[in-house]
Amino acid sequence: MTTTHILEIPGVRLRYEVRGTGPLLLLLGAPMAAAYFAPLAEALAGEYTVVTHDPRGIAGSVLDDPAQDSTPELRADDAAALMDALGAESADVLGSSGGAVTGLALVARHPRRVRTLVAHEPPCLELLPDAAERRAATEDIIETFHREGVGPAFAKFMAGAGFEGDEVPDGAPEEPSEQDLADSARFFAHELRGTTRYVPDAGALKAGPARVVVGIGADSGRLLTYRTSVALADLLGTAPVVFPGDHGGFTYQPEEFAETLRKVLAAS
Repeated sequence: MTTTHILEIPGVRLRYEVRGTGPLLLLLGAPMAAAYFAPLAEALAGEYTVVTHDPRGIAGSVLDDPAQDSTPELRADDAAALMDALGAESADVLGSSGGAVTGLALVARHPRRVRTLVAHEPPCLELLPDAAERRAATEDIIETFHREGVGPAFAKFMAGAGFEGDEVPDGAPEEPSEQDLADSARFFAHELRGTTRYVPDAGALKAGPARVVVGIGADSGRLLTYRTSVALADLLGTAPVVFPGDHGGFTYQPEEFAETLRKVLAAS
């Protein structure tokens, strides 16, 4: 059974869903809404209390100020607030893409709230040797959005991410809804810059009580997030764990993805 809740905290009404019973497991995305994680959450609900949510400003999580930027730090504090609302001192966390960056900020800001963080393909562009070039490309995407709209910006974003031609990421809707378009606009205008410019605090990630595991897709070798994931693992002095699929593997191979995640969490 899935229950839906609204958590009111300063500046935002967070919409979140709870499934299953057992140890608390947070699934974090950015800009992906809770709906993208539903198949994975269902696959894990037999062993965990699985919590998904719409990140601030996305889908059902409504901001008091729609012009407010979404930063990893703000999203990390939202995750801690969710734990507070659930009466939990700590949780295991899977973050994917921008949600993985949220998870890294969560460990740095609230180190005792996380048991194990699995950071699946975080786009930490500042860790790359060509960071300046990537930063400029990101600014060009944002300028394209403001000048030409979501479609052209998304085309540049996908090309820069490593997807080829008209390739659609696995798990993405073939025809975007009005909400998808609104969420994409929010992403380009208020989230992309802060997420990709986040610099992980290697000292905090290594020294704290939380265990940090970098996840990487078996089919992600062509993607920019493969490079950033390898760079993060190198920074932490660990080997990445290979998950099924590519950047969106949790959406279209949820059972296989869940099995790998179970093994990672069981090893903690």
